[in-house]
Amino acid sequence: MTKLKNLILSREGFVATVQLHRPKVLNALNLELMVELVETLEALDNDPEVRAIVLTGSERAFAAGADITEMADATAIDMLMRDQFTRWDRIRKIKTPIVAAVSGFALGGGCELMMHCDIIIASETARFGQPEILIGVMPGAGGTQRLTRAVGKGLAMEMVLTGRQITADEALKAGLVNKVVPVEFYLEEAQRMAKDISERPPVAVRLAKEAVLKSFDTTIEMGLEFERKNFYLLFATEDMREGMSAFVEKRKAEWKGK
Repeated sequence: MTKLKNLILSREGFVATVQLHRPKVLNALNLELMVELVETLEALDNDPEVRAIVLTGSERAFAAGADITEMADATAIDMLMRDQFTRWDRIRKIKTPIVAAVSGFALGGGCELMMHCDIIIASETARFGQPEILIGVMPGAGGTQRLTRAVGKGLAMEMVLTGRQITADEALKAGLVNKVVPVEFYLEEAQRMAKDISERPPVAVRLAKEAVLKSFDTTIEMGLEFERKNFYLLFATEDMREGMSAFVEKRKAEWKGK
């Protein structure tokens, strides 16, 4: 386990767990934490010994939002020049699958950060929301876009325009999260999911993630073309040969990530 200033990093096998660690402010996302998080995720993404990442907070809060103290006195030009959302774009480009383990509050920037992940495991105590409207602004790190794609226009409008939080069960029914488990198991379940992913052929996993994400920003025709090219590309990998040979020979495949 490695403790950074705002994060705790641990590894088990091919799975890395990154924990947000600003407990006094419910893991509020300040600029310093975001810089540290992005650099850590990129380093893990470039590490061949990491095949899946778990991103979590504490039992009380995944992240309760952005650190408002950093923005309260900012002008529009300050925010433009700060260009803080370029870091979020870098998270979006992480190729390694990220599983979010969410308990307690995932609000504002915390909800947006969670939605940058590929799979979301929530505890029964989790609460989700985009309450920026209550302080005179609106989501700025993808909340209006990712939330709408996840839960549909009606619920997204309600959450964004009123600031209403939803429960874990509501989030599950709306399709925002993959699974809801008792609070004592949420991190364990996320790590189990990440372990399952890490045991699949790494190149195929990365290209499959890329293809799924492509479906959100292209037409069906272009998406299908992209999918096919990634499918054909995998026939150049050693893992494809190993996987098909193992299937025919009725044995467990041994993935090399090549």
